[in-house]
Amino acid sequence: MSSYERVPYLVVFPDSATHRDTYGGAGQIVALESYLLRPPAPSDTVLVFMHPIGGGAYLPMVTALAKAGHHVIYCGSRYRGVDSALIMEKVVEDLGACVRDAKHRLGYAQVVLAGWSGGGALSLYYQQQARHPTVVAPPGGGPPDLTALGLIPADAMLLLAAHVSRHGTLTEWLDASVLDETDPSVRDPELDLYDAARPPYRDEFLAVYRAAQVARNRRITVWVHDQLKRLGPDEERGFVVHGTMADPRWLDPAVDPNDREPGRCYLGDPRIVNNGPVGLARFTTLRSWLSQWSYDDALGDGVRCAADVGVPTLVIGNSADDACTPSHTTRLFDAIGHPDKTRHTVQGATHYYAGENQRPRLAEAVHVVSQWLAARNLGGTR
Repeated sequence: MSSYERVPYLVVFPDSATHRDTYGGAGQIVALESYLLRPPAPSDTVLVFMHPIGGGAYLPMVTALAKAGHHVIYCGSRYRGVDSALIMEKVVEDLGACVRDAKHRLGYAQVVLAGWSGGGALSLYYQQQARHPTVVAPPGGGPPDLTALGLIPADAMLLLAAHVSRHGTLTEWLDASVLDETDPSVRDPELDLYDAARPPYRDEFLAVYRAAQVARNRRITVWVHDQLKRLGPDEERGFVVHGTMADPRWLDPAVDPNDREPGRCYLGDPRIVNNGPVGLARFTTLRSWLSQWSYDDALGDGVRCAADVGVPTLVIGNSADDACTPSHTTRLFDAIGHPDKTRHTVQGATHYYAGENQRPRLAEAVHVVSQWLAARNLGGTR
C-alpha cells in the first residue's frame, strides 16, 4: 500500500437550467466539489467515481484504490446530499464535465468510470449517451439536451456493488400496501409486510406483491403528469412518498438470497426506515419523480443502457450486501453488450466494506480491480 495526496478542486461550468433546483451558491454556474486522490507514481489512467447524491470521497473502496496506486477522482454531483429535485440528465451533464476536465485539464489519457452503488446505473447511462446520444430533454422537459453536450465516452467500466437503477430499486422497495398517498395508514392488510404478511413468502404472494409495487409507482406517475398539465412551464411542486422500504427480501432471506443479515437493510431496521426521513424518494418534486423514480419514464436504466456500454467492464458483487442484492448484479452483468466482461463476487463483503472484519474483503476487491486493469493496460505511467 502506498501513500497518496488528496487534492480538493472544483469543476465549474455554466448552468443551463431555466430555474434553480439546488440551494445556495452562485447563480448561473454549477460548481462540483471534487477530490483527486493522487499516488506518487504518475499514471495516464484515472478512475472516476460519481453518485447521483452521495458524497463518497472517503469511502473505504475509494481510498483503498488510491492506496493501491490508482489515480482516483471522486466528483460530487450538483445534488450532493439532497436529491429531492434531482434530474438524472443533469447528473449525466455533471459527470461529463468531470470526465472532460480529467482528460483536458488534468491530462489523463484514459478514464475508467467506477460506478459504485447508485453510480453504476449513472455511469452506464452516461456511457450510452456519450457513445450514441439520443436524449434531447429530461422526461419532465427542459434542459439539458444530452445530444448537444459532446460527452466523452469512458475507456472502461467498473460496476461495484451496483444496483440496476434508482427507479427500479425504488419500485422493488415500495410499500405495496399503501392505498392512499396522502395517508399512509390506509393500507391493504394482506400486503402489509409489517403487520399481516409474514415470511417465508410464497411465490404466489411475491408475484402479487411485486405487481402491486409497480402499480403503485404508476399511480404516482399518473398523478405527476396530471399535476404538470395544470402548472406553468417552469412551475414545480414538491410532495412526499410514504412507505419506501418494504421489500420482502429484507424480511425473508430466501428472496434474492445472499449472506445479508435478515431483518435489516443498509439504513437499519426497514420497519423504521419505511416511513423515516431518509428513505428513497421521501421528498421529491414532479419533474424529479419522472427523471429518477418513475418506473416507466426514467431513462437512467442500468440494464437497458448496459447493452450499449461498448468497453471492457468488470462487475463486482458482495455476497453480504444488504442494499444491492445478487439479482441486481446478475441483471447488470447479463445485459452488458461487450464481449470483454468479467464478474467477481467477494464472499462476506457488505455494501460499504465498513468495519475491521471487512478489511480482507476490501483488499480482495481492490486486488481484483488492479489485476483486471493491468491486464487491459489501464493504469500505465505517463
